[in-house]
Amino acid sequence: MDEAATFEALLGARERIHSELGKAIVGQRPVIEQILIAMLTGGNCLITGAPGLAKTLLVKSLAEVFKLQFNRIQFTPDLMPADITGMDILQDGPEGRSMQFVPGPVFAQMLLADEINRTPPKTQSALLEAMQEKQVTVAGRRYALPSPFFVLATQNPVEMEGTYVLPEAQLDRFMFNVVIDYLPETEEVEVVRRTTSPAGERVEALFGCEDVLAFQRLVRTVPVSEDVVRYAVRLAASSRPQQTGAPDFVRRLVNWGAGTRAAQCLVLGAKVLAVWAGRAHVQTEDIRALALPVLRHRIQLNYKAEAEGVTVEDLIGRLVLELR
Repeated sequence: MDEAATFEALLGARERIHSELGKAIVGQRPVIEQILIAMLTGGNCLITGAPGLAKTLLVKSLAEVFKLQFNRIQFTPDLMPADITGMDILQDGPEGRSMQFVPGPVFAQMLLADEINRTPPKTQSALLEAMQEKQVTVAGRRYALPSPFFVLATQNPVEMEGTYVLPEAQLDRFMFNVVIDYLPETEEVEVVRRTTSPAGERVEALFGCEDVLAFQRLVRTVPVSEDVVRYAVRLAASSRPQQTGAPDFVRRLVNWGAGTRAAQCLVLGAKVLAVWAGRAHVQTEDIRALALPVLRHRIQLNYKAEAEGVTVEDLIGRLVLELR
């Protein structure tokens, strides 16, 4: 497809994907769209939500829609880095015994890291190189991962016993922290009705991996004015208490703010919103629309915020109002 055809395909993909996913997923449109934006920009997603909210089904269904190779890893306290990346093992061959690399489950196009905070930081760090460099290093040798490659990790915010907080360096590798909540009663009734009836329609593939790569290339070409880029940088920088010109409430309530990667994520995600709106340019409204998923896992509040009952979502809302 040429650029114009790719633009039209991406413009129409939004509703087509929602319609196809509707065969398996009820509601959760904002969650689906945020994950789609991350995919269309080549980013990774952290999905935060209680058990039983169809997080795994959603990720698997997305892989089916885009015809991507899907693997799932259940993170547990005894999981080791080699269980993710793979390892060299001694094998017999025609020319005798030799060490051969056996790829781990990270060698997929869409990887679901389920309950990622249940494994120690040593194992969590096995994903850092994969998420950033799209490769893994085992025994001094580098192995490229399939393209496209996405990590969608889930964590349960309710049960904290036996879990490990994700390091800031790893959190920053996730483009979005997508929060998935309970459904309204009407939609929950529909979920129960479907899951207690005979199996319905299967999710069909609408696109292939080449389409995903074409969409990603197109998104990169969407023009952004310097004013809009500057707005994204100012929004991210205003969350840093040590930054000159930071609002007083940030200096008082925040320990650590968002880095440069947050501004990059804001601009990239805004490009997808611009295409979906049929525009060939990004507006500041697109940046503001993504402030919550981009910033909520990159801002660390202090004890004063906790004592006053201020959440990170409250603070981001105040930041957006401050910079209008």
